[in-house]
Amino acid sequence: MKTNVLFTTAACCALMVPALSAKAQDETVVVEEAAIVAEVPCKTHYYVDKTNNWFIQFGAGVAVPFMEGRNEKGDRESHFTVNYNVGFGKWFSPYMGWRLAFQGGPLHYSNGGMSKMKYVTANLDFMWDMFNSLGGVNSHRVFSIIPFVGLGGTYAWDFKGPENVIRDGGGHKTNSWTLPVSGGLQLRFRLCKYVDFFAEGRAQFYGDNFNNLAFGRPVDINVTVTGGFTVTFGGRDYQSYNPCDYLGYINNLNNQVNDLRGALATTSAALAAAEAQLPCPEVEEAVAVVETPTPLMATVRFTLNSARISNQEMVNVYNIAQWMKANPDQNVAIVGYADKDTGTSEYNMGLSKRRAQAVYNVLTNE
Repeated sequence: MKTNVLFTTAACCALMVPALSAKAQDETVVVEEAAIVAEVPCKTHYYVDKTNNWFIQFGAGVAVPFMEGRNEKGDRESHFTVNYNVGFGKWFSPYMGWRLAFQGGPLHYSNGGMSKMKYVTANLDFMWDMFNSLGGVNSHRVFSIIPFVGLGGTYAWDFKGPENVIRDGGGHKTNSWTLPVSGGLQLRFRLCKYVDFFAEGRAQFYGDNFNNLAFGRPVDINVTVTGGFTVTFGGRDYQSYNPCDYLGYINNLNNQVNDLRGALATTSAALAAAEAQLPCPEVEEAVAVVETPTPLMATVRFTLNSARISNQEMVNVYNIAQWMKANPDQNVAIVGYADKDTGTSEYNMGLSKRRAQAVYNVLTNE
């Protein structure tokens, strides 16, 4: 009965310790059912996947130079020549993109007669999708207007006509390097997810020595009009997200937190009530001392092919006998062994029995 009482009281103390701990922790918790208010503008944001919206383009058109020089009648005159275009780039957002565009071909112009030259230019253009910026993002829009500006470098050669630009070593230059700035407008027509048709006009502004002539106009202009196709890898598409899409999920989590806080407050109050109703009396601890038999050496060794107990091993037999006298209620099993590598199974079995019998005879005679 005393043991039962001790167990019950100890259980009471074990129950009360968490109650005290929970109460001490609960004193620092302020339970408030405050909703999370997130002042986030509900605006959809767009971004471009790293592998999508890369494009290449190729096309052809005409070029019209506006430079110094007049025809034989003294009138300014413009000539149309073929122009080729190729480029590649990427739209890094629905609104802005870049491309590296190459174009070139022959140019014809008048300067008291027909003059000719060849040129190739590379332009780094920055493009703006006007419709996506002003009318909302739509990757499936059929028609778009794309203004662009660019910086470039132009190499011209094979001049046929008057020249007045002198090189450093003397004589007229046979080629020229210039750095134009340009601007233009592209009209884009969607054919499918991956292919667009484009038509664009570009005006490039050069220094006065673009055609190896430097007089009259201070700025040489080359106007190109080209059309062609744009192939977009992965399709012209954009990823989007809106922060407001997550507000409902956040508010749901907030409600769950408030429910858990309310449950914690209820549990703390119940533990406090249990503490007031169940005082924990002090009891004396009972210590039980259990005596165990003293360990002993229970092995008797024999020499090879012998069942005689030596004087050294007789000490172990004596210890076993004394332990048996002190513990008359304990049972002892005597098991004999033999080396399996030094005889047959039948012989070793007989030897093992003789060894066990020898130990038994000594123990029963003690």
